[in-house]
Amino acid sequence: MRPPELVLRSTRVVTPTGLRPATVVVAGGRIEDVAAHDLPTPPGVPVRDYGDLALLPGLVDTHVHVNDPGREHWEGFTTATRAAAAGGVTTLLDMPLNSVPPTTTPAHLAVKRAVAAPRAHVDVGFWGGAVPGNTAELRPLHDAGVFGFKAFLSPSGVEEFPELDPERLTAALTEIAGFGGLLIVHAEDPAHLAAAPPADGSLRFADFLASRPRAAENEAVERLVALARRLDARVHILHLSSADALPLLAAARRDGVRVTAETCPHFLTLDAEEVPDGATEFKCCPPIREAANRDALWAGLADGTLDCVVSDHSPCTPDLKVPDFGAAWGGISSLQLGLPAVWTEARRRGHTLEDVARWMATAPAKLAGLHTKGSVEPGRDADFAVLDDEAAFTVDPALLHHRNPVTAYAGRRLHGVVRATWLRGRLIADHGRPTARVGRLLERTPPRP
Repeated sequence: MRPPELVLRSTRVVTPTGLRPATVVVAGGRIEDVAAHDLPTPPGVPVRDYGDLALLPGLVDTHVHVNDPGREHWEGFTTATRAAAAGGVTTLLDMPLNSVPPTTTPAHLAVKRAVAAPRAHVDVGFWGGAVPGNTAELRPLHDAGVFGFKAFLSPSGVEEFPELDPERLTAALTEIAGFGGLLIVHAEDPAHLAAAPPADGSLRFADFLASRPRAAENEAVERLVALARRLDARVHILHLSSADALPLLAAARRDGVRVTAETCPHFLTLDAEEVPDGATEFKCCPPIREAANRDALWAGLADGTLDCVVSDHSPCTPDLKVPDFGAAWGGISSLQLGLPAVWTEARRRGHTLEDVARWMATAPAKLAGLHTKGSVEPGRDADFAVLDDEAAFTVDPALLHHRNPVTAYAGRRLHGVVRATWLRGRLIADHGRPTARVGRLLERTPPRP
């Protein structure tokens, strides 16, 4: 063992084998040992004893729209990674769209990396994009270190990132499967969206909900499962909202189809029935659905059909959240609030901190192939979130580190206060205040033997 450089101690450490008292020994930015709680500490080694506060693995958020460069007034790497650190997120993966240029070529990836490098408070990796005309760029992007490729089946909302029609989708996935890559998909069928009544000019959330029917998600998921089965390809369903698709996903997985799926804090904690007229801070695509649908998503998490919970943090400036549900930008800001939002509802439903750590750290790390992230065990990066899981607070958007104070959680009472965040053995946030900017840029790497 290497000489210890730091010791963290808690009576409630979330490890892969359960919640237990432990002393976590850190050396060289990695976890050297998870030992007995009363392990003697060598003289001169710093010790942080967190008492009964829960020590979780640092969260891994694989679905974040940073929008930088080009739309950094919507967010940007500085504010996004500060918010992540304050919320217990130690690693995030940036989505390829809403930045200008989008991450659809190695040259565009280089631009984004250059912008992110000096601004990162947490570790940052990047998804590439699969769009019409860039099939030849997918392998070079893979070789340049992106973690996979995002595609839309319906319009993305920004003209520089078009959707893939069925023929181009097949071509892209064939190429990606050929080098063992991962395709992640915004799964809404454009034909169902086109046939639904538009929400243009409406203040009513019910009208917006009708404009993004469950059938659009269900049909898209069915098509993607069939394509993954035919090509023996890896496909991940982003931000699943329609619980109707869960039986299809469960059956496909039983058959060995390599398909995974995520959902988001807003789908698990909010419901359509409570959205006030004109409250477009609740607008996202696919939409927040009814309370009964929310219950079914929780059941999908509990039985393993849904793999992980990630933010889909998609911010914008306040002026784009006009009261018209048809015209407003669709996206929910929650990067700093994901852990308390999910824990608030999870604890009410009888789930444990181990469950939350699995959904929000271990499983996202596994999805992306982040082999040193996501759990408190020897050999992993010394990334931790220290959570006071009994404390509660009321969300004040003005106190968040997001660039723009717009969030669907404004005024909500949430349980779970992040007291500290550690990245590779460095304290990067203390009582909600970022303390150090030591984030690194990550590239996809093969698993270690």
